[in-house]
Amino acid sequence: MSISDTDPFRSLTALPLDDPAGSPLHYYSLAAAEANGAGPVGELPWSLKTLVEGVLRNQGHPEALPEHVLALTRRDETAAVPFFPGRVLFQDASGIPVLADIVTLLERAESDGIDASAFRPSLPLDLVVDHALEVDEHGHASAAGRNIDLEYMRHHDRYRFLRWAQERIPGLRVVPPGVGICHQLNLEVLAPVVTTTESDGLRVAALDALVGTDSHTTMINALGVTGWGVGGIEATAAALGQALMIRVPRVVGVELTGRLAPGVLASDLALTLAERLRAVNVVGAIVEFHGDGLGSLSVPDRATVANMAPEYGATMAWFPADRRTLDYLSTTGRSPEQVRLAEQYLTAQGLLHTASSPVPRFETTLRIDLSSITTTLAGPSRPHEALSLSEVPASRGESGSHSDDGASRSRSGDVAIAAITSCTNTSNPRALVTAGLLARNAVEAGLAAAPWTKTSLTPGSRAAADLLESSGLQAHLDRLGFHVTGFGCGTCMGNSGPLPPAPAGSDTTPDTAVLSGNRNFTGRIHPDVTHAYLASPALVVAYALAGNVRVDLSAEPLGHAEDGSPVTLADLWPDEQEIDALLAEHEAAALGRGADRALTTDRWEQLEYPHGEHYRWDGETGSIRRPPFTDTELTVPAIHGDLHARPLLVLGDAVTTDHISPVARVLPDSAAGRWLVERGVDERALGTFSSRRLNHDVMVRGGFANTRLHNFLAPDREGGWTRISPEQPPVPVHVAAEHHREHGTPVVVVAGELYGAGSARDWAAKVTRLLGVRAVLARSFERIHRTNLVALGVLPIQWDGPAPEEFDGSEEISVLGLDDLGTSRDVAVRVTRAGEIRWEGTALARLDTPLEYEWLRAGGLFGHLLATRSPLSV
Repeated sequence: MSISDTDPFRSLTALPLDDPAGSPLHYYSLAAAEANGAGPVGELPWSLKTLVEGVLRNQGHPEALPEHVLALTRRDETAAVPFFPGRVLFQDASGIPVLADIVTLLERAESDGIDASAFRPSLPLDLVVDHALEVDEHGHASAAGRNIDLEYMRHHDRYRFLRWAQERIPGLRVVPPGVGICHQLNLEVLAPVVTTTESDGLRVAALDALVGTDSHTTMINALGVTGWGVGGIEATAAALGQALMIRVPRVVGVELTGRLAPGVLASDLALTLAERLRAVNVVGAIVEFHGDGLGSLSVPDRATVANMAPEYGATMAWFPADRRTLDYLSTTGRSPEQVRLAEQYLTAQGLLHTASSPVPRFETTLRIDLSSITTTLAGPSRPHEALSLSEVPASRGESGSHSDDGASRSRSGDVAIAAITSCTNTSNPRALVTAGLLARNAVEAGLAAAPWTKTSLTPGSRAAADLLESSGLQAHLDRLGFHVTGFGCGTCMGNSGPLPPAPAGSDTTPDTAVLSGNRNFTGRIHPDVTHAYLASPALVVAYALAGNVRVDLSAEPLGHAEDGSPVTLADLWPDEQEIDALLAEHEAAALGRGADRALTTDRWEQLEYPHGEHYRWDGETGSIRRPPFTDTELTVPAIHGDLHARPLLVLGDAVTTDHISPVARVLPDSAAGRWLVERGVDERALGTFSSRRLNHDVMVRGGFANTRLHNFLAPDREGGWTRISPEQPPVPVHVAAEHHREHGTPVVVVAGELYGAGSARDWAAKVTRLLGVRAVLARSFERIHRTNLVALGVLPIQWDGPAPEEFDGSEEISVLGLDDLGTSRDVAVRVTRAGEIRWEGTALARLDTPLEYEWLRAGGLFGHLLATRSPLSV
C-alpha cells in the first residue's frame, strides 16, 4: 500500500517534543491535512475535528476513505463516516453478554472450520463490575461489607465466568466489584486523553476515543475525549476491529457565559440543561460547549453535565480540553510524562482551549448565562422535568396533612428513599463536600433523617469515599444514616433493596424517592416508588431530613431544633469559603491516591473459576447459558419482500428500554418467576433480570414486562400483557408471540415518540428479536436503541400513522418496498382492518448508514460478521 493510500492528505508530521531524549513521535496534523486539500478543518467544531483525526489516522483501513474526511469538513449530514474507537468500556450487566457473544462467535467459527482469529478482540477492553450492587443493608457501619458479601453470593456464577474470560479473551481487563463505577473510574484513572500507537514502524500520538456499553459513557466528554454509549452488539463489532459507521452529526454549540452563583452546583446546571436542550431537540446531535464561562467549570463539574447527555438525547456533551483538564490529569495521578504528552499533542493540533481560541462555526448556538442557574431538581418521572425548590410540592399532585413525628400522615409524598448515588454526582468533590457540610450542620442543630426514609451512600470510586473520610464529613453523614453501602451504581439503576416498613399508625406508604442519580423513570428506582426526583447530594440530605417532598424547602422548615425552633434549608446550607477550604485541603490527596490503588481486590484474585479453553455453559435454569444469537436461525434475514404483520403491542410515547427489558427483581408471580420456580429454583434465588441476561428463556418472559408499561391492546392491565385478538382475554406477551409464531404470522410493535429512551440496553433489542418482532413502527426513536434494533435484524420504521388508541389488535400492517431498501429508505405502509384500509402512506426506514442496510440484509450484525469474516455464507 502506497503512502498516498495511507496518507492522502500528507498530514503525517513529526510531533514537537520538549524532551529531546524521548523517542520520536509523529501525529496526523489537522492543519497539514487542511493545507493539502482536506477542506476547512479549522472552521469545524472541535468535536468534529476529533472525528477527522480518527479518519486521517486510519486511512489504511478499508473502511476509511478520503471522501469521509471531505464529508466531515463539508458537514454533509447525509453522509456516513467511520468512527474508530481505540478501546471499549463495559459495565457488567451489558458487558457479560458481549463476552458471551464473542465466545459463541469463536465457538461457531471453530465448529464451521473458520479461522477463529477473525473473531478475537483487537482493541483493549475494560469491564467494570458496578451494576450488581444492591442496597440490602443500610444505615450502619457494616452495610458495605454485608452488601458485597451478598453480591458475591448472588452473582457467583457470573463472576466465575468473568474470571475465566479474563484469562481467555485477549486484551480484557476486569475491574471487580467494590472498586467503583465504570464512568467515574474512566474519568479518574482509565482515560489517557492522548495515547500512542504503532503504525508502519512509527510511534504515532493519537486522541483517545472509545465506545461504552452504557449510555452515560458521555461522562468522559468532560476531558475532551470523544466517546459515547452503544449497545452491546455494536460494542462487539468495535471490539473485533470494525469501524462504526455514523451519519455526520449535527453539532449544536452551547455558549456558556458568567459563572455559577454561590450555592448553585453542577447538578443544578445539568438538570437545567436537560430541560432546555430536550426542548430544542438535540437528539442524535453533538452538544459542544464553549464561551468565556467554560473556564469557571471544574472538570468534575463538566463531568456532571456530560454524564447527562443521554437525558436530552445528545450523542455527546463535549467540552474542549484546557489547562484545567491538564491539572485534573495531574491531580488524579496520571504520570508527568502522560500529562506532558497530552499538553504537547493538544497544543500541536490546536485542540488545547485557551481564552484566545477562535469560536468554531456552529449551525445552531444556545446561550446559557451560568449566573442565571438556580437550585434545580427534576421529576417526578423524567430527567428533563426541571423544577425549582418551590415547584416540587405541587409536582407531587396530592394534598393532605402531615405531622412531624410521622404518627398520622394522610398525604403522599413521604420520602421512602434518599440516596446519594451515581457517578453523575459522586464524582464531583464539591457536591460531596457540600452534602457533608450540610449533614454536619443538621447534626449540630439536632436534626435526624425521617424514620421512614431509607438513606444510603454509594460512591462511584474509592477516591470519593477517601475525600469524605479524610475531611471528617463521613462521620456526620453516618449520623444521619448515610453510611457507605458499597461502591457501584446501586439505587441509581434500581438496585435500591427492600424498603423499611411504614411507621406504625400510618395510613399511607412512603412512595417517593430523592436521589443524586441521572434517571427517574416511573418504577425504575423501586417498584413501590411512584415518584422520583433527581437532585444534588446536598438536597438528598435535606429531603431525608424533611421526610416529604411536599415540604417547600425554599420557604418552610425542614425540621425543628431541640429547642423547638424551626430550621430551614438556608440555615443549614454551608458557606462557600468553607467548601473551598475543605476542597483545597483534601481534594488533591483523595483523588491522587487513585493512581496508586490497584484496580482489583484480594477477594477477586482468590475467587475460584474454571480453567480450560472452552467454557462449560449452564443448564436450563442457570445464569450463564449459551446465548442463541450466533445460531443459524438468528443469523438469517428476518425481513425480505413485503411484510404483512399483526401488532404484538401498541404503545404510547416515551417507552424506555427499561419498559422493554426490565432490570428489576424477578418476582415469583411473574411469567419469568413462575418459569424458574416450576423448574425447581427457590423463590429466594430468582435474582434480577439484570443478573439473568445470559438466560434467554428468562429474558424473553421479561420482554415488555415492566409493571408500568401500558399497552393499548390490553388497556385494562398494566405490565407484560397483550391480546391475540380483540375478543380474547389478555395473555402474557411471550405467549401471544409464540401463538403468532406457531401460526406463521409475523408481528410488529407500534409506538409513539422517543421509543427506546433510557439505558443503552441491548437486551431491549435482543428480546424484541426473540419475540419474533420483524419491525418497530414509531414516531421517533432514541439513537442507541434504533441502532440496536438494526443490529438484531429488526427494522425501525419512522411513521406518522394512526394514534395508539385507534388500534384494537385485529389490524394487518403491511410494509411494502422492502426489496428496494438498498436504493431508497422510503417504504409504503398500509393499515387494514377487516379488509378495509384504515391508513396508508409513506414511512422512513431508519437505516441511517449503508452498513446498517448490510446488517439488516444479513439478519443482523452477527450474521454480517459471520458472512464477511469467513468463506461461508449464512
